[in-house]
Amino acid sequence: MDNLLSEGLELMVFGMGFVVVFLTLLVFATSGMSKVVDKFFPEAPPQPKAKKAAPAAVAANNNDELVAVMTAAVHKYRS
Repeated sequence: MDNLLSEGLELMVFGMGFVVVFLTLLVFATSGMSKVVDKFFPEAPPQPKAKKAAPAAVAANNNDELVAVMTAAVHKYRS
């Protein structure tokens, strides 16, 4: 029984050690690949956004149409 327990513990330590080594290697490989990609394909700097037209001017043009659509929706809902 003692021999079986020691073999089980030994197998557990080797297995957990292998997983730790593999995950550490994976972290370094991922970091290295990220640096290579950033070196050869750098991100473009963000472009400033153009300002939009004043919403009040746009809303004034569509105000009559908006009122008609809302009135029709209320009428349809109540009937």
